[in-house]
Amino acid sequence: MEAQLQGLMPLVLLLFFAGALSVEDQATSGLHPVVLVPGNTCSQLDARLTDEYEPPTPGCGIRKQGRDWFRLWENFTALQEDPALLPCYADQLRLVFDPVSGDYRDVPGVKTRVVSFGSTRGFGSDNPARKNVCMEGLVEALEGVGYTEGENLFGAPYDFRYAPAAPGLPQRVFSDFVSSLTLLVERASRMNGNKPVILVTHSFGGLFTMEFLNRSPLQWRRRYVKHFVMLCLGVGGSPLNMWPIAASPGSPPSLLYSVLTYGNRSFASTFSLLPSPKVFGDAPLVVTQAKNYSAEDMPEFLAAAGFSGDEVERYRTRALPVTLNLRAPLVPMTCINGFGVPTADKLVFWDGNFSARPEFVNGDGDGQINVQTVWALKSLIGDDPDQRYFKSILIPNTTHRGMISDEFALKRVISEVLEANQTTYS
Repeated sequence: MEAQLQGLMPLVLLLFFAGALSVEDQATSGLHPVVLVPGNTCSQLDARLTDEYEPPTPGCGIRKQGRDWFRLWENFTALQEDPALLPCYADQLRLVFDPVSGDYRDVPGVKTRVVSFGSTRGFGSDNPARKNVCMEGLVEALEGVGYTEGENLFGAPYDFRYAPAAPGLPQRVFSDFVSSLTLLVERASRMNGNKPVILVTHSFGGLFTMEFLNRSPLQWRRRYVKHFVMLCLGVGGSPLNMWPIAASPGSPPSLLYSVLTYGNRSFASTFSLLPSPKVFGDAPLVVTQAKNYSAEDMPEFLAAAGFSGDEVERYRTRALPVTLNLRAPLVPMTCINGFGVPTADKLVFWDGNFSARPEFVNGDGDGQINVQTVWALKSLIGDDPDQRYFKSILIPNTTHRGMISDEFALKRVISEVLEANQTTYS
């Protein structure tokens, strides 16, 4: 027996040291783990129906769609096969506001879930027209410099219908996202030799992440977040976002249209990226023959666009305080935005018909994000004495989508991620 044990000892020691070397190699590989947070509409959603669901047409509901989980967003393939599903999906994507709980929730009888949290596989679309809209190119570029899905590259998709509300108000879905992202960041760090994580966001994902960071304890942020790289987001919203939510609900020609118009009117995120009075002040953003509307007139504009008094009040109490109280995250941060692309500064609905396509008075930006919101972001974060490191980069002639799909922009983004890996902050 003793001889057998002596014979086994070299094998045991070999296995022990092999395991130790594996952990050491992982800890010294040089790359900090990256967590990607995508833009609006880039997270996939599943749904299932219960007996409580009341379909808008006989072609919807359990009899047609069954009781199992199905892809609700974005299911381009299913809509090509059966266009009659369009009003079903549009209705099932809606949210309702529950006055008892004081929070948004799914339509009664509809249960939803985010697909593949923790993985970048939850991004993207089966719609060819939306190719490279949702970080697919960025994932490939990161893999090209040594990142590997599930090892040091992770994704944090979220339900884009919801949004952070003012602190202290019920916001179950965003609170769940904060908890899930906290655990994901900690797990990514643990899997990579306890290295802190680099967060990389695009568009609306930046707002979710800014609020996530500012609602996390400072000690935790400084332990677990190496750097925050935010793409294509300023501070203060965009006049362009006043157009789709003003359009009157009707029969949407596509599911994407329904999300940006009819469905979007019910979403908690409807008001999150509207122009901020802090940035745009009393400058006219919507022009009509009878009246002009500025960011300061937003409640009046929403009422004129057909929102109810309760909906306008939710803008005042849930969304506006978040917009007005954005703060520096107090972790090292790099913001990268495009400019040199015509971007709407004003929308002209001369006859007051908000359902019509407006005339655009353009300024500078990336086609969606106005450059003045980038200056406002630079002032907000760069001027905070407690913000240890902040860099703002502008890439010329780069669109909102191009930042995560054009080769020259992706190269700059990747170079900033690699620089963040190496930089030591005092």
